[in-house]
Amino acid sequence: QVQLVESGGGLVQAGGSLRLSCAASERSFSSYTMGWFRQAPGKEREFVAAISGSGTTYYAASAKGRFTISRDNVKNTVYLQMDSLKPEDTAVYCCAATRLTLRFGVLPGDKYDYWGPGTQVTVSS
Repeated sequence: QVQLVESGGGLVQAGGSLRLSCAASERSFSSYTMGWFRQAPGKEREFVAAISGSGTTYYAASAKGRFTISRDNVKNTVYLQMDSLKPEDTAVYCCAATRLTLRFGVLPGDKYDYWGPGTQVTVSS
């Protein structure tokens, strides 16, 4: 059982930055693909970014050019650096883990086995 805990959320003005972290309990962390998803009130959960164990990355169109996903396999942590934040980025951000690879591209949320409780990101205009 992989336990994930996010941190780094908060309130920021439009144009600002936040860095989210997700710490994993799993020792074989490097073998997991990690993803970030978000869910805004009244909306469905949506994919934000993913990174394979070897460092291959994918981004949603809304995140490309503004967000950067990275991982530290020594610290068992995945990060999401979010720059140029917009009010529409306001959501609960969750990290997720799966043993599936990104060989065939982005994985939908139901392909991830483990989820963190999430961290709130609020961007004011």
